[in-house]
Amino acid sequence: MAAKKKAASFESALEELEQLVERLESGDLPLDEALADFERGVKLTRECQQKLASAEQKVKVLMEEGGKVQELPFDAEDDFSGDAE
Repeated sequence: MAAKKKAASFESALEELEQLVERLESGDLPLDEALADFERGVKLTRECQQKLASAEQKVKVLMEEGGKVQELPFDAEDDFSGDAE
């Protein structure tokens, strides 16, 4: 259950970041609000990057075989193309 909470936290942070970007791109914010949104966006970006780095490290540990980490190339298009092997 803890892993699910972390995933939801990442997703909610990413969603909030996307909303902030839309607000900032609109150009209709007063300077103070735009600066506050920008600061929040930087914080969210750092949080998301840390969570992704942590997830990457966990995957590397899980991929470890015989004391050696086997890094496999990841191509999202290949993995989600719908082709079954």
